[in-house]
Formats: sequence, structure tokens, C-alpha cells
Amino acid sequence: MARKTKRCPLFLKDDQLQELNRITRTRTSPAQEIQRSKILLSYYEDPNISRVAQDVGVARDTVYKCIDKALEMGVKSALKDLYHRPKEPTITMEANAWLVNIACSKPKDLGMAAELWTQKALADYARKHAKQAGHPSLSRAGKSTVNRILKNQTLQPRKVRYYLEKRDPAFESKMKEVLLVYKEVSLQNDSQNTGDKKQLYTVCVDEKPGVQAIANVAPDLPPQPGEYPQIARDHEYKRLGTASILAGIDLHDGHVFAQVQRRHRSSEFIDLLKEIDAYYPLDAQIRIILDNHSAHTSKETRKYLATWPGRFIYVHTPTHGSWLNLAETLFGKMARTFLRHIRVSSWDDLKKRILLGIQEINEQPVVHRWRKFESLIN
Repeated sequence: MARKTKRCPLFLKDDQLQELNRITRTRTSPAQEIQRSKILLSYYEDPNISRVAQDVGVARDTVYKCIDKALEMGVKSALKDLYHRPKEPTITMEANAWLVNIACSKPKDLGMAAELWTQKALADYARKHAKQAGHPSLSRAGKSTVNRILKNQTLQPRKVRYYLEKRDPAFESKMKEVLLVYKEVSLQNDSQNTGDKKQLYTVCVDEKPGVQAIANVAPDLPPQPGEYPQIARDHEYKRLGTASILAGIDLHDGHVFAQVQRRHRSSEFIDLLKEIDAYYPLDAQIRIILDNHSAHTSKETRKYLATWPGRFIYVHTPTHGSWLNLAETLFGKMARTFLRHIRVSSWDDLKKRILLGIQEINEQPVVHRWRKFESLIN
């Protein structure tokens, strides 16, 4: 007859029992956790060490360690291995600080060609210079050592995270000026006097350069039900140049003005202004929201504006504030519709397709509205 153990019985709550049973049934938990869960459940049912060891198929010492840890530190601790360090670290705190300091600099500043560190390059540099710097404990450092030191400091010198420096000191005031225009347009559009003749029209103008004219070198293969669910397209293609889309959108009725040109200069911008001018009554003013591109304020453009004094009113968005221009939403709509995966046979074909897409938008115009005015309240 097996001798009864002098250890205390193991008391498990319902949630602990459920968790241990779940671990024994799962196939994703580590094998050690499954084995220890079986030991705890068996000991809970019958606190007989020999019978537990026989049921689970382990040595008695394994059962002793698991049960003692559960009784002393709890069930969760019994399932995990305690953190232990086989020997004291040989890399000193000063050596760690030296390596972190190197990681916070750029390789090019230390006479190397690279712009950013990789873990291998940092380990190579440490092995080469650590002894001379007074940190011999890093003279045999490898990638894993460097990775551990950087991870403890949450450093990732191999990556670049971009930010945008604020370069317009008048950003807030210019932003509020644009938002006030949007608020005024919103009130004007919601006004009940829709039959009254407007004396001020607002148009957002912007450019989308670099639209590629790309031709297929092999025909597209159409989808086939039950065989090919997608259009098949040859990976190779032929470049036929690029186009610039100069566009404006009326904030009152959603009408879109557009010019498709090979270049983006003052003369092309003036052509867009002429198209906008021809659309509105001669006795009305046209307020244009636009960015600070040189073509908008060039000598040639100012000369044209002088021929119509007071006809056009400029409202500039702040530097790096193109997201304040509602024309960006128009270009987003183009990119999601007729420009998406577009392939053409020539540059003129690209121009024709873009103008056709603009015509389709104007057949069902949508009034673009700005709805976030919290900055004005603040």
C-alpha cells in the first residue's frame, strides 16, 4: 500500500479547474504545461504521489516539484518555469550604455557608408571597437546580444519613422481662413434663398501631376466563370509618358473643371482659370482655394489676373496643408474609379479617358462639403 503524502491537499476553484482541463485538451499549449496540468488535476482528485506519477507517466520528483510550487506559489506559477539565470552577466552596465550610445548615432558619422544600423553591422562594430573603448565584455558580441540590449531599451535604429516639421508660422491663421470659407459656403448652400442669383462662387483648385500613360504589351484576358475569377494581365508594360490633371470643383453644385496637359506651368494653369471664368456670370466673383505652387502666383498668371480685376479671389492653404483643399477628395475619387488600373494605347487615349471620366462625374455631380469645424470653436 502506497504511503500517504504529508503534503496538504490541493484546493482548486471552478475557474482553475476549467482552465486546467482546457489546457489538457488543447494542442497549442506547450507540452510542459499540459503535463503539469494533468499532475495538478490528478493530485486534486487523489493526493497520492505514486498514483499521480503512474497516471501521468512521470517521475516522482517531477510530481514533487509541480505540487510544491502549486502549494507555495499558486496554480499559474506551477505551470510555468521560474526565471533563472545560470550565471551572472558578463556584459557590464557601462558596456550596455556604450552600445546604446553607438546605436543612437549614424554609421556615416563613424566613418562608414551606411545611413542606418543593422544588428549585424552594430555587432561587427562592437566586436571591433569595444576592447579599445574599454568594454572587453562586448568583444565577442553577436546579433542576439545586440538584439537583447536594444530590445531592453526599445530601440530600433534600423527603422525610419517620418515626421513633418511645421514650416509655416501662420499655419493656424491660414487654416482658420480656409475653414471660415467652407463654413460660409455651407451656410450659403443651406440657405432657403436658392433661387437668388449668387454674387460669389467658391472653387477648390489643385493639380495631380505624374499620371502615367501605360500600355499593355499583351491583351488583358477577361474573367471566366468557374475558371478565372479575375482579369489576367501581363506583368510587362510600356510607358508612354505622364500627364498632369489640373482640376477644380465647384463647392455649390459639384461641377468639375479639368485640364489634362503634358506639363504643369503657368500657361496650363491659366487655361484652367479661363475654363472656370467661362462657366460663371460675368458680374460674379470667383473665390479660389488653392496651394502655394509657383504657377499660381507667377508673373504670367498675375498678368492674366490683371485683365480681370476683382474677378478672382485667392485663398491659400498653409504650407503642407494640402489636406485642407477639398479638391484632394476629387482626386481620390478619380483614383478609385476611372484611373484605377487604367491602361491606354497612347497619351492622347489617356487624355480622352480622363476627360470622359470627368464628364461622367459631371453627369451625376456631388457637392463636396467640409464638416469638421472644431478648430474654429477652439
